[in-house]
Amino acid sequence: MRIGLLTEGGYPYVSGDARLWCDRLVRGLGQHEFDVYALSRSERQEDEGWVPLPSQVRRVRTAPLWSAEEDGVAYGRRARRRFSEHYGALAAVLCAGADEARGGGAHNGGVCSEGASDDVADRFGNALYGLAELARDEGGLAGALRSETAVRALEGACRAPRALRTAREVRVPELLTVAAHLERALRPLSLDWYEDDGLGSVDLCHAASGGPAALPGLLARHFSGVPLLVTEYGVRLRTHYLAATDAPPAVRALLAAFHGRLAAEIYRRAEVITPGNAHARRWQEHCGADRAKLRTVYPGMDAARFSEVGEAPEAADPDTLVWVGRVEPAKDLVSLLHAFAEIRKEEPKARLRIVGAAAGAEGEAYLGHCKALAAQLFPDEAVGLHAVGDNPVSFEEIGGPELPTAADAYAAGAVTVLSSVVEGFPISLVEAMLCARATVSTDVGAVVEVIGGTGLVVPPRNPRALAEACVALLRDPERRARLGAAARARALELFTVEQNVAAFHGIYLEIVARCPVRRVVLDETGEPLPFAVPAEAHVPGRWTGPAARLVARGGPGWAAGPGWAAAGPPVRATPHVAVEGAR
Repeated sequence: MRIGLLTEGGYPYVSGDARLWCDRLVRGLGQHEFDVYALSRSERQEDEGWVPLPSQVRRVRTAPLWSAEEDGVAYGRRARRRFSEHYGALAAVLCAGADEARGGGAHNGGVCSEGASDDVADRFGNALYGLAELARDEGGLAGALRSETAVRALEGACRAPRALRTAREVRVPELLTVAAHLERALRPLSLDWYEDDGLGSVDLCHAASGGPAALPGLLARHFSGVPLLVTEYGVRLRTHYLAATDAPPAVRALLAAFHGRLAAEIYRRAEVITPGNAHARRWQEHCGADRAKLRTVYPGMDAARFSEVGEAPEAADPDTLVWVGRVEPAKDLVSLLHAFAEIRKEEPKARLRIVGAAAGAEGEAYLGHCKALAAQLFPDEAVGLHAVGDNPVSFEEIGGPELPTAADAYAAGAVTVLSSVVEGFPISLVEAMLCARATVSTDVGAVVEVIGGTGLVVPPRNPRALAEACVALLRDPERRARLGAAARARALELFTVEQNVAAFHGIYLEIVARCPVRRVVLDETGEPLPFAVPAEAHVPGRWTGPAARLVARGGPGWAAGPGWAAAGPPVRATPHVAVEGAR
């Protein structure tokens, strides 16, 4: 089977999101071939290079989301009319008032709801695929999406009588901001990935996230009938909502409408959707995903890295609490430090080790603030007149001489603490469970689902509750051991690489068996070639003659082209250029 793995800012880049999960999936399914189609987020990410790729990665094609070269395409009158029609229809859907999007409720003007109108969804889909077909016929959309025509079409939709009130109040700078965002989001429509030697030749498209990563999968399905599987461990729509809180109301409403409609279209067209936890699943259902399509597949963790620590939990320091993660405001280390001040009143020997690197410039500033707070709350203490003072709170990073690995960080303490106010799937919590550590966590994201009764859970932003739970575990070693053993057993059952790979292997086979791509092989005259397609969905290598062409049944004639080239030496990826092999 040939899988088209679709990523955005992820695999195969060294700094990619969900890079480890994708790599483990590809390596675990060695019986299949993978073609990776990757959208990069920055020039720095491209310069950092790729992770080593296994032999089953047959091809990699990349394109940047952070820049778009001028395509030099000059539209004629008919093409300009088609663009105005489709882009105007798209803008009209985004600006639709509550009457048009009836059933959508009050959430973001009805842009994301399981009751959203099918008519509105059809109009959005028709406009999106109309733009994709225009890009295919004319050679690209870059110039058109940046044109004054696009801004005028967006303005006209905003000024329409039945448009959202916030849209009618939009100003010119805000219009330009929205138009620029739409141009960036729609760049995948102009890619040359959808021909028969690209995504048209795979048996299944697997998008590693929603949003832009899944957009090429939508087009492969539209043009060639390739089924689409969408995996979301962090819901892209939720990420957008959290990132857009500082935008002006009109910009926020229009962009929320676009991302909400795109998410709904992705969920509507996908054959199967695999949320990584119940928290993500609820978001998907709220945005219109059919429950019959949803299969929860937990992310797989490498349990072997933590086996040594997990099998010897008694070696931990019984007075030490450990926090592990990326340092950023969402982790709420301030509440943890205040909670630890209360803990020290009850347990004077307690220590807190905060292990993690700062996440970006904001994280650096937050880390500095936390260090200053720790120095204020816990002045250096000395046991005697001639001893050097020591602060009970330490800030460390994994990779140093004391904590060379993540397993060493969890081994340093008897209790692992998570204090976040925002969390998706808590990876650090699963790692602590694999290390057989008792945990105290805040009730956010998928924490309760992951813990499943094997740890203590308290409300977020409640230092007193956090302190009481930590003190209870510090004073009760038998309870710590009991909870840690149960946590390790649960993690080994639900959150390992093996269960993740096995689940996706079964889903791949189910989708291809239920929705096979019906291909027709054409001879040199363009006529169907009888008996050219074997019974199997895919046989590795070339099985047709050099003169044959392969297209999806009902697919466009433009997609016919040469077959796959043999794998060659690695070369640097460039936008819209295939890269054979791996580096």
